[in-house]
Amino acid sequence: MKLATLCYLKKDGHTLMIHRVKKENDIHAGKWNGLGGKFEPGETPEECVIREVREEAGLTVRNPRLHGVLTFPGFAHDEDWYAFVFTATEFEGELIESAEGVLKWVPDEEVMGLELWEGDRIFLPWLEQPGFFSGKFVYRDGKLVGHEVVFYEAA
Repeated sequence: MKLATLCYLKKDGHTLMIHRVKKENDIHAGKWNGLGGKFEPGETPEECVIREVREEAGLTVRNPRLHGVLTFPGFAHDEDWYAFVFTATEFEGELIESAEGVLKWVPDEEVMGLELWEGDRIFLPWLEQPGFFSGKFVYRDGKLVGHEVVFYEAA
């Protein structure tokens, strides 16, 4: 099982996305993603997302907002992935050149037109809703074959 974070930085009607075109043997090759990655031992989801954004983009996030958890059974090498999904509007620093791919501030209305994972088109709108979600996305051979979600009301 792999634990990971995923973060969508928002600024002035744009979302920071990464086009995964640099890393060898990247399961995300050619796709546009939010920023994030795997937990290091002892990290909280918040610590992980802050570290990953700093490593991938050179930006220091403050007060990331957790929106939900996504489960991807057997996603890569037959391992289950669990991703804690955040947005962030408070950050500082200058963008760096990422070893993972090309970083770009994409106008919000153009994000859905990018080469995304099929499930991303389903869960990205959930980031605009109140409350918390727990979603499950099942992929086989890179294709989405099913999904389900539970929404929890904001307290």
